[in-house]
Amino acid sequence: MLDEPAAGLNPQEKRDLQSLIDQLRREFGVAVLLIEHDMSLIMGISDRILVMEHGKPITTGTPEQVRNDERVIKAYLGEE
Repeated sequence: MLDEPAAGLNPQEKRDLQSLIDQLRREFGVAVLLIEHDMSLIMGISDRILVMEHGKPITTGTPEQVRNDERVIKAYLGEE
């Protein structure tokens, strides 16, 4: 379980972190529970994503499914 591991990292350090997590997943065949607000890191590293709003799940799916989910768009971008 990693709780906001990218907090305070610069863009290069985030890329390095993503590579390290990918390497650990491949080498050891482990699942990683990642709690993070950096959407580019989440989308780049995850097979499945659970999105929460105010402590409640609003959707789950692949990065592509989550990226296109109206509930996620509304939660992160708000309504017009």
